[in-house]
Order: sequence, then C-alpha cells, then structure tokens
Amino acid sequence: MPREIEHKFLVRSDRWHPGGVTPIRIVQGYLSTDPDRVVRIRLADDDGYVTIKGRNAGLARPEFEYRIPAGDARELLDHLCLKPLIEKRRYRVPHHGMTWDVDVFEGANAGLVVAEIELAAVDQPFERPPWVGDDVSGDARYQNASLVSRPYRSWPRG
Repeated sequence: MPREIEHKFLVRSDRWHPGGVTPIRIVQGYLSTDPDRVVRIRLADDDGYVTIKGRNAGLARPEFEYRIPAGDARELLDHLCLKPLIEKRRYRVPHHGMTWDVDVFEGANAGLVVAEIELAAVDQPFERPPWVGDDVSGDARYQNASLVSRPYRSWPRG
C-alpha cells in the first residue's frame, strides 16, 4: 500500500527563499475531511489530481494519488469541495541532498508558511535547515484538511 511519510515544520525566517524560482500555484479542496478517509482535489498549475489519504499512524498514512483532467479538477473545486479552498504557492527548496516543499498560504490562510519533507522511511535521517522552526507534524491544526474548517487567519493571536 502506498504510504506518505512526512514531517511538517513552521518556517521561522525567509532565508529559505530561492530567488528567481517560480513557485507552483496550488488550489485544493476537500470532498471529505474525515480523518479516516480524506479526499482532496488539487489543481497544481494546470495539472489536476484526486488524492485519498487514510488515518495517520504516527508520521505515516496510506495515500493514493491520481491525475485527473484539469477541467474536472476546476469543476470539483468550484462546485463540490468544501469552502474555503486552500490556496498556496509551493516552492521546492533543496537542502543537503533532499527537497523541502515550502508552502506560502494565501486567502483565508494567509500568513501561514510551512515546510514539509517527505521521507522513504519513518526512521530516515534528515538535516533540518536553519530556517525551520517548530515541528508541527503531530498538530492536526496544521493539516490542510483542518485549515478548511478552521482557517489560519481565524486563529487567536497572542
């Protein structure tokens, strides 16, 4: 069974930013945010995807992702997905032989910047870049599916 193994960190400075790199524009929505069966629709630039994820078991969870026509993805996002949609710009940032995805959120989640690294094994070692802060891998508030019902901009500040 395909698995996603991912660490997620808050970004604490803008020293990660790769000048001159064009980010991927991502708009995604959810048909289901049930932790046992998250169903996501994503439009990444002009590529459409449907992704089904199972419940987390620590840092790993089952994940199935399939390409779909971009027009279908747009229709699903516009008419069937829960609102607000998740909007972000994704930057691919190399660090010590690995690639980190830095997501700069927009819209209802503007102000949130997270860095994720996907691993081949739960115990795979990796070096944290100096620009990442707190590890929020286990904090459900930072899962994209959670940001639909409780957008970052609505969180109390203090």
